[in-house]
Amino acid sequence: MKEGGRKQGAMSPCAACKLLRRRCAKDCVFAPYFPADEPHKFGSVHKVFGASNVNKMLQELPEHQRNDAVSSMVYEANARVRDPVYGCAGAISSLQQQVDVLQTQLALAQAEVVHMRMHQFSASSNQHHQSVPHVPSNSSSQNLYQSSRTLSSQTKSLFSMDMVVDQTNMGHSLWSC
Repeated sequence: MKEGGRKQGAMSPCAACKLLRRRCAKDCVFAPYFPADEPHKFGSVHKVFGASNVNKMLQELPEHQRNDAVSSMVYEANARVRDPVYGCAGAISSLQQQVDVLQTQLALAQAEVVHMRMHQFSASSNQHHQSVPHVPSNSSSQNLYQSSRTLSSQTKSLFSMDMVVDQTNMGHSLWSC
């Protein structure tokens, strides 16, 4: 069973102490976060931030925040190793570009749906006008009123679909000022 990065019974040093080739003390600040069986974790963090800086950061934080800080450092270090210039910012920028492309594709698909519904509506409207016999009326204004009411009710049903697109952020990157 592991406890704090060490095996019970054996004094196996944590990954940090093993990499730094030093004796792992019982109160080692690295031991709870860099277990001996995950040496790559501390390796990348040490390569990017340095052991001394990581030690200072961990000691300055309250214990309940240290696990999150280590997770963030490991993520940033791995991203920095993969992309030395941009690190996490490069990954975030790439994901933002993918979101922009997908939002554009969604807007185009929604516009196509509206176009298809309008075409369907106009086709059904033409069939409706052809099948209804023309009954002479005593007032042309009454005919106009009935036609507009029919068209209005059909148009409301045509555009009753939910289309939620955040138009304000469309085409804008999170990285631009």
